[in-house]
Amino acid sequence: MAPRPTWQGHLRLSLVTCPVALYTATNPGGEVRFNLLHPKTHNRIKMVATDPDLGPVERSDLVKGYEVEKDRYVIVTPEEIDSVRLESTRTIDIERFVDVADIDRLYWDNPYFLVPDGKLAVEAYSVIRDAMAGAKRIALGRVVMHTRERLLAIEPRGKGLVAWSLRSFDEVRDPADLFDDIPAKKADASMIAIARKIIEQQDGSFEPKAFRDRYEDALRDLIKRKEKGGKTKVTAAPPEDTNVVDLMEALRKSLGGKAPATKPPAKKAAPKKAASSRTTKAS
Repeated sequence: MAPRPTWQGHLRLSLVTCPVALYTATNPGGEVRFNLLHPKTHNRIKMVATDPDLGPVERSDLVKGYEVEKDRYVIVTPEEIDSVRLESTRTIDIERFVDVADIDRLYWDNPYFLVPDGKLAVEAYSVIRDAMAGAKRIALGRVVMHTRERLLAIEPRGKGLVAWSLRSFDEVRDPADLFDDIPAKKADASMIAIARKIIEQQDGSFEPKAFRDRYEDALRDLIKRKEKGGKTKVTAAPPEDTNVVDLMEALRKSLGGKAPATKPPAKKAAPKKAASSRTTKAS
């Protein structure tokens, strides 16, 4: 079954425009999801919209309201919401091009595949893609998805384009708010040397297939055993925190009990003895 697009509209670079569609680049379908059941009947529980005074109500009769203060709302109709629709609801207008290194990794959010929507869009789409690949730049544009305007970072990948939604400035916390409380103390040089050796031992390439969600796997295993009437396993206890006193020993054990050789401190040259002021008597 072909995936459904998250968004459909147009991609525009100056006067060049083509129909495009956005598809989510990740697949959340593999996650283990639970339903709420009644413990006796095992019937799935339905969430019913309820008014505190009137009881259960039909969702089709409900309206949208924004709380301006406690228990006071401004009611907004669908027509009024449509009246403030932005151009970015239907068009991704490329505003500028930047170097990928200019975008802090804290701002990168969700990836999407941006593809041409129909055969007539391929030519203009290909021109934009190939021009971007040659310039080695990331395109920035805006789009409205799920009632929110998002900034997109668009980059060429193979025959297509990948668009990353970027978090807004207000969504990203200032690291200084938390990092400033960390004491500005340099770590022990010998401990750093051992830690670097451990890093060298564990150095390797990124292999996505090698990284599985072990918690999801454990949940599936638990469900299979429960389905067959099996017993559950007791999970392992969490690791203990490393005490400051044991830190050097923990590093050495991590390295295999061997600490890297360190250069001994250079010895200071002994001061030259001053020439004796005594004279030898002639015999």
